[in-house]
Amino acid sequence: MKALQCVQHGLPETLQLNDIAVPEPGKNQVRIKVHAAGVNFPDVLIIQNLYQFKPPLPFSPGGEAAGVVDAVGEGITDLKVGDRVIAMIGNGAMAEYLIANRPQVIPMADDMPFDVASGFTMTYGTSHHALKQRANLQPGETVLVLGASGGVGLTAVELAKVMGAKVIAAASTDEKLALCKQYGADEVVNYSNDGWRDEIKRMTGGKGVDVVYDPVGDKYAEPAFRSIAWNGRYLVVGFAGGQIPSLPLNLPLIKGASIVGVFWGAFTAANPKLHQENMAELLRWYSEGKLKPHISKHFSLEKGAEAIRYLMDRKATGKVVINVA
Repeated sequence: MKALQCVQHGLPETLQLNDIAVPEPGKNQVRIKVHAAGVNFPDVLIIQNLYQFKPPLPFSPGGEAAGVVDAVGEGITDLKVGDRVIAMIGNGAMAEYLIANRPQVIPMADDMPFDVASGFTMTYGTSHHALKQRANLQPGETVLVLGASGGVGLTAVELAKVMGAKVIAAASTDEKLALCKQYGADEVVNYSNDGWRDEIKRMTGGKGVDVVYDPVGDKYAEPAFRSIAWNGRYLVVGFAGGQIPSLPLNLPLIKGASIVGVFWGAFTAANPKLHQENMAELLRWYSEGKLKPHISKHFSLEKGAEAIRYLMDRKATGKVVINVA
């Protein structure tokens, strides 16, 4: 089979498309013929050995995929060959076949295309967990989403609206902000412009925002935190801006605010039952038409390195997907 492999840590251009043996499923595992794989920011980090999880070399990047069960290992009784499924595996999705442990696999919604399914779990799962469990978001509250046109950002805009919040979307270009408006943002602010904090103050009547959803970090973190309301919650989702920011700790003190970490991958392992409930709710909302995943670009497996570079250079809006089958 063909697999995009990281044989040495480095930038996307160092990845290789190799022919390797088709893997065999072990006990409580399934083999999936991959139809599509989602590209996510952790893929940018993991190939550079900068991510929390560090798989041994060589490995295939790609933490999520959609496809068809091709073989089942001992102990698997509730999945069969031919089932359409989504796999959340951390790495290994950018290949023609992958092996997944049973808890990493969920059935696809009947009306869900493979490309949509391949990019659904990580972004929607992260934002749903962040807003529901970590922020305890309530109807009527105001959420500021940074990087709002990106993979997780756009899902945060959608989900916050489904959950009854007012959404202020922040992004770096007017084109990106127009997309955020299409996905339900009540207000938009271009944080490439000076004075964007004043805009947020005006939009909230001076109160500030109840929740900040931040997958960007860098120079945007402190101005965003200074825009938070009393008893606000600042969600630390990631650092796509490049730099991990440092916040003056007097800010949460004087605002009575919380800095809350969001690590969806660890959550799925620590709370598998709650994770399954979350995914069931998300798939139900999708089937009800409340969620409309946005895919900005498709790549072939042969151009998988270009897909990661495209995301790395922050050219993507919504999801980037690799078509495998």
